[in-house]
Amino acid sequence: MTPQPSEESFATLTAPTTLLIKRWLPGKRERVWDYLTDSDLRRKWLAAGDMAPTPGHKFTLTWRNDDLSPDAPAPEGKSGEHSLDSEIVTFDPPEKLEFRWGNGTVTFKLEQKGEKTLLTLTHTGIETRSGRVGISTGWHSHLDLLVSEVSGTERDAFWTKYEALNKIYEERVPA
Repeated sequence: MTPQPSEESFATLTAPTTLLIKRWLPGKRERVWDYLTDSDLRRKWLAAGDMAPTPGHKFTLTWRNDDLSPDAPAPEGKSGEHSLDSEIVTFDPPEKLEFRWGNGTVTFKLEQKGEKTLLTLTHTGIETRSGRVGISTGWHSHLDLLVSEVSGTERDAFWTKYEALNKIYEERVPA
């Protein structure tokens, strides 16, 4: 059974089309940076896709949703492989990664705080309420996988967690 998420783990809307979500990760930010930028490591918690460290570089993120949670299958409409064409906006290791996501951007900022790294994700350009619900749910679930990967702890069943969080975000995200 997936435990109830803590209040600070939820995405918050900082503007009508912008969400912010944070996670604490063990270790140095250079290691976390690798999980953001290395396709093989990123595939374990989000999506594969080779990205060059150059603003303007176009790349494709590819989700293999059935691999995220082999013990709990993806719900109808979410299984299989999905891709998103993107472009690097900022590549400033190990502090800031920003890339285009549809009509918006996704920005990861990493701050070293002692033996931990604070990851702050900002996602802009989310025009619809259903988009804000789904993207908030998705980032929450994916970042929890990232925490498990970096920590070396057991992963929750991704799709079980996703479906539970989606119900919570349906209530949290304003109309």
